[in-house]
Amino acid sequence: MESVLPESDTKTSVNDLNFSSDEKFLAVNRSSGPCRVWDLKSSEVVANLPREAGEIFSFCRFSNKTDNSHVLFVTAMQGDYGKIISWNTTSWTRVGSKKITREAISAFAVSPDGALLAIGTIEGSIVVLDSKNMRTLVTVKKAHLGIVTTLAFSQDSRTLLSTSFDSTARVTSVRSPKSNGTSVWPMILVIILAILVYYCMQHKEEL
Repeated sequence: MESVLPESDTKTSVNDLNFSSDEKFLAVNRSSGPCRVWDLKSSEVVANLPREAGEIFSFCRFSNKTDNSHVLFVTAMQGDYGKIISWNTTSWTRVGSKKITREAISAFAVSPDGALLAIGTIEGSIVVLDSKNMRTLVTVKKAHLGIVTTLAFSQDSRTLLSTSFDSTARVTSVRSPKSNGTSVWPMILVIILAILVYYCMQHKEEL
C-alpha cells in the first residue's frame, strides 16, 4: 500500500473528509485549523480554507451544481450557532454563509442532485435546506430522542434517512413525489373520478 498524500499533521484529529464526485479533490477538516483541500492528481494542497471569528469546522461535503461545477460545503460552530459555509472550488473563495441552528450540528448530508442540504443536531432535530440560498425547507424538532448520528438522502433526493444514538432510524419525506416532472396528485384525482363515473354508470338504476 502506497501513501499518496504526505499529510504530516499528527497533532490534531481528523473530524471529516470528503472526495469530490470527479475524484479530483479531497477536503479534510481537522479538530483545529483550516479546511485543507488536496489535488489528488498532483498530491498537492490547493487550498487552506480559513476560519473566521471563532469558527470551529466539523463536516465537509462537495456538491455538484447543474453546470457540473462543484461547491464545497462546510459546517461550523460559531459561538452558540451552527452554520453552513460554501466555497467556490475554482477560486476557493467563500460564496455563502448562514447561521442555521442554535444546536450543535452532529450530522451533515448533501442530496445526490446537489439541490438539498440536511443537518442533524445533538438535540435530535433535523433541518433540510435549499443548497442555493440555504433557505429552510423542512424542520423536524426532536425527530430523535438522542443525537443524530447519520444522515443519507435517497438516490432520487426525495427522502432522508436519519439514525440516532437512541438506536432509532427515521425516514423523512423532503419532496413531493413526482413522475416525469409532473405531480402525481392530478393523476390520482383523475383515476378516482374515473372510478366514481364507472360506479355511477353501473349502479344508475339503484341511484
